[in-house]
Amino acid sequence: MPAPVLRLERVSRSYHEVGRSLQVLRGADLELAAGEMVALVAPSGAGKSTLLHAAGLLERPDAGEVWLAGRPCGSLSDRARTARRRNDIGYVYQFHHLLPEFSALENVMIPQMIAGLSRHQAAKRSRQLLEYMRMADRGSHRPAELSGGEQQRVAIARAVANAPLVLLADEPTGNLDPDTSSYVFDALQALVRQSGLAALFATHNHALARRMDRIVTLNEGRLVPFALTDSRRA
Repeated sequence: MPAPVLRLERVSRSYHEVGRSLQVLRGADLELAAGEMVALVAPSGAGKSTLLHAAGLLERPDAGEVWLAGRPCGSLSDRARTARRRNDIGYVYQFHHLLPEFSALENVMIPQMIAGLSRHQAAKRSRQLLEYMRMADRGSHRPAELSGGEQQRVAIARAVANAPLVLLADEPTGNLDPDTSSYVFDALQALVRQSGLAALFATHNHALARRMDRIVTLNEGRLVPFALTDSRRA
């Protein structure tokens, strides 16, 4: 059986405020395989974003290890962690965070050029990604000229522009109406299946969660399997 693309091993994370310590993660374990979509369903404040930040190497865990493609990342320097984030991890957030002064095509090109591709190479791949996301005819438009669903599809194209191993999504359809949410998820799911990405998708949308390979939740700082038919609230 192939090794998981992403593995969290007993990851713990606390935040310290004046006079108190808040422990958010308490030995969380998770494995993600290539081409797998996992839904993370949990109440607000349970630690979903903290978990995604640890998995995406944006925060260092207080204890435990994050393994990416079989390699531990805990002891990497800040520069090495940045390189791994840029090359191996894609992010999609609830708000698209597109750069308003650039076109859709340019927004997808920018991370590739930062990674070292020529403008010509970046433009060619960006056009292919926008075509895949059914946005080929909107490449010259700036974000303000796009609908919410279109903006999010550009954000997804940008997130996978550098062909990452892992895609982390934090409520990526949270600002969209149900029909648009389903459409954007369809595009994201097809991309994951075709490219072999490992995807972790934090969401409150139970209908979308049911369409993924499995569902997990956070219980007292640990990740556990979750069935949406459970009586617990998500």
